[in-house]
Formats: sequence, structure tokens, C-alpha cells
Amino acid sequence: MANKVQVPTRNSALIAMIADEDTITGFLLAGVGNVDLRRKTNYLIVDSKTTVKQIEEAFKEFTTREDIAIVMISQYVANMIRFLVDSYNKPVPAILEIPSKDHPYDPTHDSVLSRVKYLFSAESVASGRR
Repeated sequence: MANKVQVPTRNSALIAMIADEDTITGFLLAGVGNVDLRRKTNYLIVDSKTTVKQIEEAFKEFTTREDIAIVMISQYVANMIRFLVDSYNKPVPAILEIPSKDHPYDPTHDSVLSRVKYLFSAESVASGRR
């Protein structure tokens, strides 16, 4: 229990989003959006003008901020920076790949799901079950 990661609770932890405009708008209407005093937001709207470098920078920023507990990223956007998403291994903030309106969810590309499958297969092999 000594190695347990603590999520900041001063006000509350935020959810960050990297997705298309429709997905971001839905979450903003649900009250997930935040703009701090420096005019930094907790979301990045990805459109045809957004570069891969901008997506990489937003992902790196969101995963290093102390006030963010979850980073939700559209799966098609995560595929653009798959090397970053797959190499990320910290428990907080958690990375959650979500579908978008135009791009359905594909479980074969989800890095978290593949890690879970690997853990369960390793666990079943270690215990002698198949």
C-alpha cells in the first residue's frame, strides 16, 4: 500500500481529452471542460489542420500535468501517435481510447486492452490453466 499512487484532490482531478470536435463538444456540454488562469485547456480538438506534432505535445502535456487523472483520446487519434500511447506506462493519468462518430472502436488497436489480455494470459499460464 505504500506505493499507491495518489490522485490530487485539492479541488478535484480533471479528465483531459484529445478528440474530434463533436466528441469534445459532447464532453464540454457534460461539464468536463476546464480553462485555468493561464488560459490552458484540458482538451485538444483534432481536425484536418491539426498536426501530429501538436497531438504529441498535447499528449505529453496532459500525461505530465498533476491535476489530470484520465486522458481520453479518440482511437483514430491515438493511432497517429501509437508509439507514444504504447510506451506510456504510468497508472495516473490513465489513458482511455474511445471511439468517435466517424471512426468505430477497434479492440485490436487498443494498447490498454492488449496489456490486460497479456496479463490474463500470463496469469493463466502461471497458474497452470488454459
